[in-house]
This record gives sequence, C-alpha cells and structure tokens, in this order.
Amino acid sequence: MKQKLINYFTKISPLSDAEAKAIYDGSVVKEFKKSTVLLKEGQAAQNTYFVFKGLIRQYCLMDGEEKTTAFFTEDQWVISLGNLDEEKPSAFYWVCEEDCVLLIGNDNSAQDLFKNHPRLESIARKIVENTFAEYQQTMTAYLTNTPEQRYLRLLESKPDLLQRIPQYQLASYIGVKPESLSRIRKRITRKVV
Repeated sequence: MKQKLINYFTKISPLSDAEAKAIYDGSVVKEFKKSTVLLKEGQAAQNTYFVFKGLIRQYCLMDGEEKTTAFFTEDQWVISLGNLDEEKPSAFYWVCEEDCVLLIGNDNSAQDLFKNHPRLESIARKIVENTFAEYQQTMTAYLTNTPEQRYLRLLESKPDLLQRIPQYQLASYIGVKPESLSRIRKRITRKVV
C-alpha cells in the first residue's frame, strides 16, 4: 500500500530517494471496519486520509435528515478544507461505507516531514489545490445541473460508485428523493433502449 502512495506522489512530481523513503517510513496505514465514524459534526478534523481501499461518505444533518455531500473512493484524499488554517468544528460526518484501508495524516506529521524535506510542502500544496478544484467542480455542477444531469455525470465519472452505495444515499447526493431517482433511472433507460 505504501508503494502505491509513493507512486501517487511521483505522478505529481518526481521524488528523490530520500523523499520517497521519508514518505514511505512516515506513512501510517490503518484498516477501518464498515460503519466506522472518522469524523463527527462539531469535532475538529485532526486527520486527513488517503483512500487505498474502500469508500467514505461525507454527509451533514439538516433538520435531522442526512444530506450526502461527497463520496471518497480509491486514490482520493479526504481533507477538511475548512480546517486548513485553524481547527474549526466540522459541519460534516465522515463514515466508512465499506471496510477501508486508509493512510492517516495530520498537520504535526506533515510539518515534521516538510522540515526535513521542504520540497514536499509544495507537492502537498498541489494535492490540496487538486482536491479543492475537484470540490469546486462538483459544487458548480450541483448548482448548475439538473438532478438528471448530476446522475449522468456520476454515471460517466464514477460508474462503479453506483454499485457500491445504497439508492437513498445516491438520491441524497444528487439532491432528490429515492422515488425521484427511480424515475430518473427509468427515463435514462428508455432513452438508451
């Protein structure tokens, strides 16, 4: 698993042997069972995660109802962008929807790594920028697309996700009730046939 992380970093920027070894040696990889809550609303996000295996769902509670706002799967970072400068209470929950294998990172370990290998800070910044760009793209699509367009976008960008999550979570993610999602699926199926 750790080698997969080195490969990920190398795609962003070539690493020296010393940088690769520091990342490899400093990586903390842990398994989490399905239903493990990694973060609760109101807690400060102490850790970031890189998903080697599994699925994490991000949601918030609105009037007692779960509103799914993101899914994180293999080779994605789970970062609380609201906590980059200071520890603020999270508005979200992060829950393992499958058994997961995750890299665990935090600011203290990152600062130690950057102190000894300053170039890794710019690579980390690039990762945060890429993560922010993904979030921004998702939010823009959510605000400008219809629920059917959101579903089609998900079908195109992450078709495997549709097999991995319950329909009510998918419906929440695209902003409709489960019965509306069923109607969307039927319309799409009719268009294809």
